Amino acid sequence: MPLQPDSTTLDAYTRDAARYSREWLDQPPPDDMYALWEAHLLPAGKTADIGCGNGRDVAWLAAHGYRVTGFDASEGLLDEARRLYPQLAFRTATLPSLAEIDEQYDNVICETVLMHLPVEAIPDAIDNLVRILRPHGMLYLSWRVTQGADARQPDGRLYSAFEPALIADALTDCVILFADDTTSASSGKRVCRIIAAKRSEG
Repeated sequence: MPLQPDSTTLDAYTRDAARYSREWLDQPPPDDMYALWEAHLLPAGKTADIGCGNGRDVAWLAAHGYRVTGFDASEGLLDEARRLYPQLAFRTATLPSLAEIDEQYDNVICETVLMHLPVEAIPDAIDNLVRILRPHGMLYLSWRVTQGADARQPDGRLYSAFEPALIADALTDCVILFADDTTSASSGKRVCRIIAAKRSEG
């Protein structure tokens, strides 16, 4: 059976999409993350934001010259994104398979999404994020760190516990250019971040 997203997490984001959207907009802008993007992403590149939520980062990317499309599995969050940023492009896509996407991008971003997947689905998710990346394209990954055992928030969202090596070991077709373990300037939560470049095919 194909690996699936965590349905309880998706239900939570769809049920309370407006509340999550307000919380994200009330946070300080993630300027540290944006600085990394400016330093590493291919300028003006065709860009996919996988797990775009309410579209905040899609709007930043578009304002900085990237040709960006936001993708999310939650129709509730996509509704919020389209309401807030009607001039921007948003589509449905679901990790780990990303079966809805068959094109490739210069830049692929997946910001604090992977930890919502069951651990056994994460390597497959990485494979598909790399699949939609063009050779020499740039991949940005981040995830919120949960130590010990997997945890669920009271609202039902899954936060899987795993070591960074799980991600690094799955990036067999990429060269890791940057990796850190830090506190997000926006959320105040501990996050790991990786930026990698896809090797040329063949």
